[in-house]
Amino acid sequence: MTRQEFRDATGRLLGWRQQCGVRVEGYDAGGRLRGWYHPAQNETRDAGGRLVGRCDMLVTLITSR
Repeated sequence: MTRQEFRDATGRLLGWRQQCGVRVEGYDAGGRLRGWYHPAQNETRDAGGRLVGRCDMLVTLITSR
């Protein structure tokens, strides 16, 4: 499992994404699941399982407040 971190211009951690089985999960800086991307279905879903979009939108979910 590789972890890709996202940081702001000052170096503060905003969150990260990592492979977890067949999907890629996105977490905020507090370690809370914000959503996941399923590459085979090309769908991004929020932590509640609701469809966000038909592409990889994890960065948007991770960085939005």
